[in-house]
Amino acid sequence: MEVVILPGGRQIASLVADAVENLLRNKPDAVLGLATGSSPLPVYDELARRHEQAGLDFSRACGFTLDEYVGLEPGHPESYREVIRRDFADRVNIDPDNVLGPDGSAADIPAACRAYEDRIRERGGIDLQLLGLGTDGHIGFNEPGSSLASRTRIKSLIEQTRRDNARFFRSLDEVPHHVVTQGLGTILESRHAILLATGAQKAQAVHDLVEGPLAAICPASVLQLHPHASIVLDEAAASSLKLADYYRHTYEHKPAWQGL
Repeated sequence: MEVVILPGGRQIASLVADAVENLLRNKPDAVLGLATGSSPLPVYDELARRHEQAGLDFSRACGFTLDEYVGLEPGHPESYREVIRRDFADRVNIDPDNVLGPDGSAADIPAACRAYEDRIRERGGIDLQLLGLGTDGHIGFNEPGSSLASRTRIKSLIEQTRRDNARFFRSLDEVPHHVVTQGLGTILESRHAILLATGAQKAQAVHDLVEGPLAAICPASVLQLHPHASIVLDEAAASSLKLADYYRHTYEHKPAWQGL
């Protein structure tokens, strides 16, 4: 696991966009894992800028989203399919048919979850998975207590997560209680996982993820097992890390060719 501490969101977006761009230059048909929420938005902004101004090409790429609410009608503005469309897909030249998400409106949710896992495998697996971090340590919608080997499945949201997401709805009552999410085992199979976290409200979760024990109470700690995980933070999110100076020193002296 590599921990990178940068001054702010602009630097984070540039570094992570570099990783995506390098992947696409070397593998134009790369499979991207797409996260929603506020953390990846600056990255999507930067990728859209590079597409518009420098011709960064997504035409052969494929994207898989992490999760979806259960029970929202098709086209609901806060469904993650719509969020990814607005925030990313409509702003680059990726084929809309190549942006896939779990089906939260399926009549048979378990069958839809199995089918989603099959589609990821059929595309050869996820090359680069973007991740945000919940204040309780969740990634995707794998809430505390999730199995570290879990696959795509239905999950119940804890009330803290519903409150955190209520800002996207008109009221807390509109936030669904259930979601479909890639599992922690699914996320571990990505070839490169990049987790983004900014703000002091994420500091405790970042500490638990990076320096705490591997434990289901902090689902993101499963990334300690990932063979290529990059944890990219601003100073506020890194403020509770005991080894922050070591992480800064390591990053400042890494070979320039290594990248993330």
